[in-house]
Amino acid sequence: MIDLTQLDPIWLAPAIFFARIVDVSLGTFRAIMVIRGHRIVATGVGFVESLLWIMAIGSVMTHLDAWYLTIAYAAGFACGNYVGIRLEARIAIGSELVRAISVRSEGQLASGLREAGWDTVAVPGTGPQGEPVDIVLAVQSRRRMRDLLAAIHEIDPRAVYTTSDLRRVHDGAASRGRRLFASGWPMRGKGK
Repeated sequence: MIDLTQLDPIWLAPAIFFARIVDVSLGTFRAIMVIRGHRIVATGVGFVESLLWIMAIGSVMTHLDAWYLTIAYAAGFACGNYVGIRLEARIAIGSELVRAISVRSEGQLASGLREAGWDTVAVPGTGPQGEPVDIVLAVQSRRRMRDLLAAIHEIDPRAVYTTSDLRRVHDGAASRGRRLFASGWPMRGKGK
């Protein structure tokens, strides 16, 4: 294993700083993988994360008199949180459910989204004052959410929508020859 304590003090502070950035970024990513049910990925990432943490904290503990190493450790932790969140957003694993409520009713939002290539399900509903509304549901990969929300806004700027992270998507319609929703990463082997 790499012994960071043997580095020249000029290089030790940046080494600790960057080790913490990677370690904390991996920790953020690992936590998200655990929440999404990707156990094997989370286990491997956790192993590498703990190795980096041990190297970084060992270097700081060996040189407690060097205040700048403690600052490098703390700064690496702070930056690692930011990098980890950005990394997860960029990778965008998983699917989300969009629920859009359109007061334009008569299926215009759902049909407009379908014409634009989005898979949707529309349910008629009643608004707060008894007016007819359409509730449009769409399951989509997180990578394509920005485009889907932009399409909703373009078709019906007055539509109200919410999004929710999905842990699992089971498309029973796929067994009948056509998927109901084209979404995200496949969820094979994700038994609980």
